[in-house]
Amino acid sequence: MDELMMVRTWDTDRDGLSDPARSAARARLEAAMAKESEGVAPRAGRLSRRIVLRTGLAGVTAAAAGAAIVTLGGGSDRTPRLAAVSAADVLRRAADRTRARGGDLPVPRDDQYFYTRTRITRVPVKGGRTRTWTDESWMSVDGSKPSLRQEYGKVHHDPPLGRHEVRWPPTVYSELQAMPTDPDELLARFKGNDSAPNSDVIAFMEGCMLLMGPRVMPPGLQAGAFEALSRLPRIRLEDEADVSGRRAVGVSYPQASFTFLFDRGTYDYLGLRTRGSSPKKVGGEWKQTNPYLETRTLEDIEVVDRVGQHG
Repeated sequence: MDELMMVRTWDTDRDGLSDPARSAARARLEAAMAKESEGVAPRAGRLSRRIVLRTGLAGVTAAAAGAAIVTLGGGSDRTPRLAAVSAADVLRRAADRTRARGGDLPVPRDDQYFYTRTRITRVPVKGGRTRTWTDESWMSVDGSKPSLRQEYGKVHHDPPLGRHEVRWPPTVYSELQAMPTDPDELLARFKGNDSAPNSDVIAFMEGCMLLMGPRVMPPGLQAGAFEALSRLPRIRLEDEADVSGRRAVGVSYPQASFTFLFDRGTYDYLGLRTRGSSPKKVGGEWKQTNPYLETRTLEDIEVVDRVGQHG
């Protein structure tokens, strides 16, 4: 993810990122997220801990902040047939579900932290032992304080953001409030340069970044994001057997390594599935081996005052 080092040079003025800078970010985010999920960087162990958005990409929480997972009993009578809905239908129903439930987290102060507990399950595609981790992290809301991030069981101490470092998408509530909630306007924001040949996949990846969290979404923003992504022409439906004991349906996009996961009965947002593989040096060259599917589900999120605090 060295591609994201350029982000650190952007000015954090009151107007936010310029359009050219945001367009450059989208291109770099797409490449960086693909590399992160595929595990292609043999230098991963030497990546700088000061890379902006590290928590947003590598320490991803799989469900958007403010969308707590409700465990419901479900039988076959509650499981809709996939043939009856499209990927766009699923995203629109997820938007409706988000509006109906509302938020259950307080608006965070800039000097507070997001506490998250995330369960990661990695299943080898070609068979083998399934691995699981439960990671706990405390991320400074505005980046002005050190953060503690756990990733695959390992603890990382991330320093505060520097003077010219920024997070995109933002985690500060006032900055999120400034984003449009109208699906068409939000999709245009996601796409940036609509004439770019890969603007749709960039929009999908930008939506992934916003929904990954952790962040507290202002009213209408999460629903608007789901509806914005439902307008993409090539989104597709995928049948997912189980996510933490719940039948799930996935929505993905060609060329993207990420799949949104939703409950097949309630359309609650359950988490994110990633396609990846492990780098291995063969004959002096790095090659990708041992492909896997990785699912991340958010077990808990809280707004707290200090590192180490949670309910």
